[in-house]
Amino acid sequence: MKMRNQWLVPPLSAGLAAALLTGCGSSQEGASAGEGEAVVMGMSDDVLATDPASGYDPGSWLLFNNVFQSLLSFPKGATEPAPEAAEECGFADAATTVYECTLRDGLKFSNGNALTSKDVKFSFDRMMKIDDDAGPAIMFPMLDKVETPDAKTVVFKLKYADATFPSKIASGAGSIVDHRAYSGDSLRTDGEAVGSGPYKLDSFSKTEAVFSVNPQYEGTAEIKNTGMTLKFFHGDQTALKNALLNNKIDLAYRGLAAQDIADIQQNTSGKSGGIDVVEGSSAEVQHLVFNMEDPVVGKLGVRKAIAYLLDREALVNEVYEDTAEPLYSIIPAGIGGHNTAFFDTYGARPQPRKAEEALRAEGITDKVKLTLWATPSRYGPATVQEFKAIAKQLNASGLFDADVKSVEFDEYEKDIKAGKYGIYVKGWVPDYPDPDNFTQPFFGDGNVLDNRYENSTITGKIIPRTAAQSNRTATDKHYGQLQDIVANQLPVIPVWQAKQYAVVHDRVYGVENCLDASTVFRFWEISKG
Repeated sequence: MKMRNQWLVPPLSAGLAAALLTGCGSSQEGASAGEGEAVVMGMSDDVLATDPASGYDPGSWLLFNNVFQSLLSFPKGATEPAPEAAEECGFADAATTVYECTLRDGLKFSNGNALTSKDVKFSFDRMMKIDDDAGPAIMFPMLDKVETPDAKTVVFKLKYADATFPSKIASGAGSIVDHRAYSGDSLRTDGEAVGSGPYKLDSFSKTEAVFSVNPQYEGTAEIKNTGMTLKFFHGDQTALKNALLNNKIDLAYRGLAAQDIADIQQNTSGKSGGIDVVEGSSAEVQHLVFNMEDPVVGKLGVRKAIAYLLDREALVNEVYEDTAEPLYSIIPAGIGGHNTAFFDTYGARPQPRKAEEALRAEGITDKVKLTLWATPSRYGPATVQEFKAIAKQLNASGLFDADVKSVEFDEYEKDIKAGKYGIYVKGWVPDYPDPDNFTQPFFGDGNVLDNRYENSTITGKIIPRTAAQSNRTATDKHYGQLQDIVANQLPVIPVWQAKQYAVVHDRVYGVENCLDASTVFRFWEISKG
């Protein structure tokens, strides 16, 4: 699995095949034609792809979730997937290795072509064959083959048990494309998209994407506007803020600086009058990552000293204006299996004496020289400020001589893979709201952190055991064990969990239905009147 974005609770209940059916569709059959006005939204993230076999970033998945259908989707506020293009889905065996879906009637793509099981199979086969480096195929190592007994039935055969498979196909990675409009072995590069979702993509450029309601849509969404225009600000937080204040956009999502959000929250008069800050839950996280083969931080005592000195409360207050929360484990709050392993082991406040003891146990008596590496082009300019604050905390103890360096993302990723950095930042926006998505990618085989960490208990026992468990609440004990191992061995240190914000003019409604742990931003929930 790749780092989506800057970097998610259970999909199914326990039982045999019949009890594992995800259920029938919502009572909202088909789309409304859309009501009210069209909405203009600004975002600092880029949309890196319009082809779902390639995009694996927040901007691209925002587009996919609105233009394409998946067999399942996450309803607003839900952490369990429900049928969307499918009428029903479920595991056909107790071993959770055969997953079957029946399509709803009347499905069509925006071009008028019928959507059948052939398109579903084509979409998954195509994604896996192309296997784009920037695409989601890496999410499906368990997928053996897709079969289509008839035009309405899709059967997924898995190589091994994976109870989180429904959540994975409910994400942007499960987007269904028209087999007549896409090549089976190459990506579309024309900036166009043909899906069966609530919206169709009318135009796409470097500055904006324009969406209108898809009249062919048959699914669960009830559309509350007549279209959406997405304005791109390419990381320019000031320009995004000014566009909002000057009524150039109706709402801003992902990209306002923490200080701007705090200022707007505190100032409801003057230019900020008529603008509201909408806060929602989020499972976005950020970690310090250690190269376990580095000559300095490869020593457990050094990593322990850093863990004892990190003051998360001060950090989120100073740098993020409380738009994030301290995170004390690798599974964030609100996700099944979450515990507070790092709080329990290292406390919430700096403990210089314990940090010094950890260093002395390694035989280290001099100041530890460290460079913390960041990349503002991926994780935002506040990341450098954050790392400078962490370096200051470490240096204040008298035990470290830490500095901060930053590079552009392409160089950053290459250097991490080459093992050039000892300590660096990684962020993660979940693909689906399950503890598996915060553990398997980081600590499973071929982990996305590239930090040379391996633990046979995690990879050989805990991950396979939790993946096979259809009753997700029954995995809490094992995920607790995994979190405790990570807290003791310290391949990473979790730092913060984001809050999710949108800033809107007072004629815009429904944004609160777009801000939850699924990270699905639902255009259709937003109205303007």
